Amino acid sequence: MRLNNLVLLQCALLSSAPAFAATWEALPETPPIPADNPQNEAKILLGKTLFFDPRFSEHGTLSCNSCHNVMSGGDDNRPNSIGMHDARGGRSSPTVWNAAFYSVQFWDGRAATLEDQAKGPVVNPIEMGMGDLETAMGRLKMITGYQPMFAAAFPDEQDPLSEDNAAKAVAAFERTLITPNSSYDRYVNGDTSALNEQQVRGMNTFSELGCTSCHSGANFSGPTLPMGTGFFMKFPTYPGSIYDAKYELLKDNGRYEVTKAEQDKHLWRVPTLRNIALTAPYFNHGRVPTLDEAVRVMAKTQLNQDVTDAQVADIVAFLNGLTGEFPEMTMPRLPGTPNMSVIPPVDPHLKAPHG
Repeated sequence: MRLNNLVLLQCALLSSAPAFAATWEALPETPPIPADNPQNEAKILLGKTLFFDPRFSEHGTLSCNSCHNVMSGGDDNRPNSIGMHDARGGRSSPTVWNAAFYSVQFWDGRAATLEDQAKGPVVNPIEMGMGDLETAMGRLKMITGYQPMFAAAFPDEQDPLSEDNAAKAVAAFERTLITPNSSYDRYVNGDTSALNEQQVRGMNTFSELGCTSCHSGANFSGPTLPMGTGFFMKFPTYPGSIYDAKYELLKDNGRYEVTKAEQDKHLWRVPTLRNIALTAPYFNHGRVPTLDEAVRVMAKTQLNQDVTDAQVADIVAFLNGLTGEFPEMTMPRLPGTPNMSVIPPVDPHLKAPHG
């Protein structure tokens, strides 16, 4: 919901109220839902169960939730997640909360939809390590309890147990991972007491510095775009600061690794700032340990601004106001495999990760 005229008038009467150069929007109650993957309760339950099931990793040790912990901030609070064989990628796990509002997925936007994204980690050798989707689906089909769950989720299909439907189910579950009604949301919806004086000051500073040129919209991740069309920004926009070397900001080429187009070097999908206080460490590489420092890095590298300690404190206070209300989350009961295991034994002759 956009700020209405009444609230604008109320804010104008407050000495500490922001100038509202930006358009402030509350988070919608539901994200975009694709026509070819409508929500239903059975599908959401199936997707949730798959999300929490570690048996779709090579050694049965990692689930989607291992790196995107929905019992917390939707990531794992590590610089780099621990994958199969103790492998670690070069990028930090982004939060899954409110990811349904993105028009592309992954830091580099290589997946157009949540459905596309859901297929990637399972087969990635340094994530869940299954090698290919056919192998992953073969293991799933051995767990007979999944068959009625797929049938209930996709009642109009003759043979519903497929890799596309597994991805659709996970995506359907992820579209329920929405955190509305933050202090910020209540403020822009008319409750001018929802943010304290420092947070309102930080909101104003956030706008005046130009942060909303990228972190705009209800999700603070840019404008609403058609699915598959990403909103990208170069990081750092102003190279040459002390942060380039301190945090190796130019080490990863970002979207260039997907497109190999020179103009895409160091382009990144703009991430949401919702629940940002809960998802340290920060940025695609997870090298910045605190939100205070992240604000300083962004001000200098993206806006060429040297911010004061007071400005940083105000902005951090405002960003804490973006922490929303999390839905009640319970762990699903995974379908069993009586009298057998679907996880093959590990070859004892393989060298252990640490020798």
